[in-house]
Amino acid sequence: MTRSGHGVKTVFLDRDGVINVDSPDYIKTPEEFVFIPGSVDAIRRLTEKGFQIFVVTNQSLINRKMIPLETLDRIFDKMIDGIAAGGGCIREIFYCPHAPEERCECRKPNPGMILQASRKYGLDLSQAAMVGDSAKDIRCGRNAGVALSVLVKTGNGDKALQTLLSSDGPPDHVAANLYDAATWIIHRMTDL
Repeated sequence: MTRSGHGVKTVFLDRDGVINVDSPDYIKTPEEFVFIPGSVDAIRRLTEKGFQIFVVTNQSLINRKMIPLETLDRIFDKMIDGIAAGGGCIREIFYCPHAPEERCECRKPNPGMILQASRKYGLDLSQAAMVGDSAKDIRCGRNAGVALSVLVKTGNGDKALQTLLSSDGPPDHVAANLYDAATWIIHRMTDL
């Protein structure tokens, strides 16, 4: 792996099931957005260690007309405010509003959101990690060329691990939750 000239390391985070408690009915209001214990502290630790943090999330409930964009913005505001209050920083949120049948380039497992962030911010993806709770998240990171993929067991992690083991192979690391993932990334990425 090549060391980037600027040395800035990046972490891409899925949202539902990684930062907040997921729901099979989607997160449709700010009130339904509840942080997973330890996720705010994890983002604070990554921020303090100098990582740039981006959220990359499929939000097809927009194009499915389940909620208006203004409501999604309010949910994102609640997340950003809660993370900031805990000492962390999300550089930007990239989201895909499309339903699977729209076959866009941004819906995970396609790498569009990560590649968009990389172009916008001049990121070195050999200095980046993707953290998610689904096979789509891990495949997205691999499709984009990030250095490390981490599966968290919150959300859909157990099911995703079985899917990956039977098809693509395991992620670089399996963590109990985002806090454990952040700890591993901090130690591991000092070697990249």
